[in-house]
Amino acid sequence: MDNLINSPIDNELSKLSPFELKGKIIEMADEKVKKAANSLLNAGRGNPNWVSDAPRSAFFAFGQFAMTECHRTLSLPEGIAGTPQKGGMAARFETWMRDNASMPGVDFLRKAYEYCLMELSADPDALLDEWTDGIVGDNYPTPPRILHYTEVIVRKYLDWAICASNPPKDVTFDLFAVEGSTAGMCYCFDVLKQNHLLEKGDAIAIMVPVFTPYIEIPELNEFEYTVLDIDADATTPDGLHTWQYKRADIEKLKDPKYKMLFVTNPSNPPSYAMAPETVEALKEVVKANPRLMILTDDVYGTFVKGYRSLAAELPYNSISCYSFSKYFGATGWRVAVTAVSSDNVFDKLISELPDDKKKQLEERYQSLTIDVSGLKFIDRMVAESRLIALNHTAGLSTPQQIQMSFFALSTLIDTADTYHERMIKLIHSRYDALWKNFGFSMPDDPLRADYYSEIDMMIWAKKLYGQEFADYLDKTYNPLAIVFRLASETGSVVLNGDGFDGPRWSIRVSLANLNEDDYVRLGKNIRQILEQFADEWKASKKS
Repeated sequence: MDNLINSPIDNELSKLSPFELKGKIIEMADEKVKKAANSLLNAGRGNPNWVSDAPRSAFFAFGQFAMTECHRTLSLPEGIAGTPQKGGMAARFETWMRDNASMPGVDFLRKAYEYCLMELSADPDALLDEWTDGIVGDNYPTPPRILHYTEVIVRKYLDWAICASNPPKDVTFDLFAVEGSTAGMCYCFDVLKQNHLLEKGDAIAIMVPVFTPYIEIPELNEFEYTVLDIDADATTPDGLHTWQYKRADIEKLKDPKYKMLFVTNPSNPPSYAMAPETVEALKEVVKANPRLMILTDDVYGTFVKGYRSLAAELPYNSISCYSFSKYFGATGWRVAVTAVSSDNVFDKLISELPDDKKKQLEERYQSLTIDVSGLKFIDRMVAESRLIALNHTAGLSTPQQIQMSFFALSTLIDTADTYHERMIKLIHSRYDALWKNFGFSMPDDPLRADYYSEIDMMIWAKKLYGQEFADYLDKTYNPLAIVFRLASETGSVVLNGDGFDGPRWSIRVSLANLNEDDYVRLGKNIRQILEQFADEWKASKKS
């Protein structure tokens, strides 16, 4: 154990992804828990410890209606039912809701159904056909990209979630329902490569700190991009991180050699939304470099009031990856969408490829359409998700799409915004509990999402004990020593921030998967470990 806690600077473990290193950290923490009979404080992975109730209850309730529809067509005692038959379903559903009004989830279904008819002009029978067939899961997803009403509903939800209820004018987002935003990310990297929009060695930029796959994927031998890191290293006059970007760094992207920008917004792990001045700087960048492509990962946007994605501000240039996993406590559902404006730079760049590359793409996609030149970028992404040959079986499973629709509808029918307000209050209170018990009250910031907190231990080492102690810490220990000692001494699991391209001595604390009282303990534990290092420094001075 000591060789890890007191590890040298060049420790091989520093090369591991934080998520791969997490197993060793949990192992250490478990040893502490077993010895002291304390509960494990696992603030490593950002898996939320809440679930959104109403849309799940509606899902299971609607499943009961769907099965009555199946039994209408065929019902054998051996347990064989038929498939739902279209036609007249709306009238039967309305009767079923009246007869089952007291069932959990039925009140939600009534409100959601009425919303779709009144606000989205849905045809009642067509809507019920999609929901019933979808929840039973008896057909391939058709269209493969996304079911019709699922797209209508989720598109309306995204107007709220990533456009602050003010979507860009004259812009329609085409959606691809995917198996979590991680799948969306993989599909994006692949379709960009296959369509020659990003070639090996091309220059890209990544706004860091960032979710580690955005760092690791470009390094793989099938990509090997030349990467510019744009650091969120701006600070206040007293030396605290603002986790924002300097304009001079953003302006580097005006150079047309930079073909793509990857962004997690709000950031992971700092958990701050991009400042308005940074967005304005990026608008100036796109004027100078209009061919710049942007992928914005917007999964944490719903934890910031009034959040607007770069897809809302720069729709022509942007792909948005949005996941329902965090806000609705649904990581196991694997439901997300990739959104691309119908008019976009990706289609434009494909149309401008040289003839030899166009010919190669004609051959690649010829089994899908006789008009390959008219095949949209997002539909190419769908095809690439199944290696083209299996395009006809592509798409997110239909039960997942129905649950995603119900998640989206839960926000659309919540006119008082009660879930959103309570969720933000819940996550903010955990942030305050962590920091106050670490010893500091941090000022409010409307850009702070608080899903994670990144603590730069070197800054607090300097503030509490001075530069001499900070130098001692840096020269004597590997930054992983804090992470390992937290685990072995207190049973607390956090991740190393430098694995996300954050400050070398920072740690990432998830505020999603423990209760408020746990963050009281965790804050105290982090302070305790820093004081322990300080005591060792003081003892070394005496000796």
